[in-house]
Amino acid sequence: MEVVFNNNKLLDLYEKGKSNKYKLEKQVVKSFFEVISVLEAAKDIHDLWKMPSLNFEKLEGCKKLYSARLNNKYRLEMSIEWTDAHCIVGIIALEEISNHYGGR
Repeated sequence: MEVVFNNNKLLDLYEKGKSNKYKLEKQVVKSFFEVISVLEAAKDIHDLWKMPSLNFEKLEGCKKLYSARLNNKYRLEMSIEWTDAHCIVGIIALEEISNHYGGR
């Protein structure tokens, strides 16, 4: 699936390995890169559902938002713009890294 950035601070983190907004531990940054690689390699959403360690899920109360776990504390939030009628393949737009237990 195609991955794009809807957040310039996430793009900075991806391009530079650091960001002024995100003060994250090295392991979380490493997980960020690993999750992006998995998202890019996925042929469709079923590839993401199949990976229990990714904990890929649709966020409750949000029409288009999904998340993937970076660690027990942080998750990467994304929206998906479907490119097929069956909502299986789409463009993943990275939105935010949030604290899994509330707050950003």
